[in-house]
Amino acid sequence: MDNDKLDGRIRTNIEIGSDVEVIQKHHQRSGELTTGVVKRLLTKSPNHPHGIKVMLESGEVGRVKNVII
Repeated sequence: MDNDKLDGRIRTNIEIGSDVEVIQKHHQRSGELTTGVVKRLLTKSPNHPHGIKVMLESGEVGRVKNVII
């Protein structure tokens, strides 16, 4: 993991307004990442093995792989 990114599997690393890289459901096989800004946190648990699910300001939903800091 790069030094300028936080783990997207831990909810406390993610805040509304954070710049993140998410993987959308239909991109799981290809691993294509989408970059955006968090609008809503959708996962309630403190951590998730596949990444915290969020909604981006663009309306796209995905699981956070990296939080860009």
